[in-house]
Amino acid sequence: MPLDVLGAMTQGELGYLIQQSLREYCKKEIATIVTEIEVDKNDPAFKNPTKPIGPFYESKISEGMIYDAGRGYRKVVASPEPKKILGLKTIKKLVNEGTIVIAAGGGGIPVIKGKGIEAVIDKDKTSQLLGNKLGFDILLMVTSISCVYLNFRKKNQKPIFKMKVKNAKKYLKEDQFPEGSMKPKIESAIEFIEKGGKKAIITSLDKIEDAIKGRAGTTIL
Repeated sequence: MPLDVLGAMTQGELGYLIQQSLREYCKKEIATIVTEIEVDKNDPAFKNPTKPIGPFYESKISEGMIYDAGRGYRKVVASPEPKKILGLKTIKKLVNEGTIVIAAGGGGIPVIKGKGIEAVIDKDKTSQLLGNKLGFDILLMVTSISCVYLNFRKKNQKPIFKMKVKNAKKYLKEDQFPEGSMKPKIESAIEFIEKGGKKAIITSLDKIEDAIKGRAGTTIL
């Protein structure tokens, strides 16, 4: 199947599983929206594909593959910037009615003029765009570690529990955050706040509740 179709299948499958889990804990209506995201056909990302996808191979089996993190060769596709959320009015209406909406899974399905393309949008950037468009105060991004670190995985690594936007920008310039990992989360946090959000939180799945209460994670203001 084409990558856009696989993305739609994954959104529906994971959305269903999340709905099942949430229904055990709340009585609200829950809806999954298979979400398409408009991207720019002239985005420079299309000339420099960087997003590894799919299985690992011991050697290159075709063009357009890179050696990924010491684990083998993988196909790479472009990761363009999200520009517009299709179906935003529907999502907004459901949210305003009190429905828990599961949307833009995996960054959404990238489309150009309504036609799906082979690319992967960064999920944090899409979440930031959606959060701002809905007028939310808080953007929470889940990752594999409980908080953000400076000098990550070095002997002098240091956890950051609170960070102002100006400091986040400073650390970005210092290349403190890995490309394709923590960097897009920090960039999305900055963008979210500068476009009207009040704060962004980065933490692990098991620390979400504590992070929202200010007892864990990294809060960016």
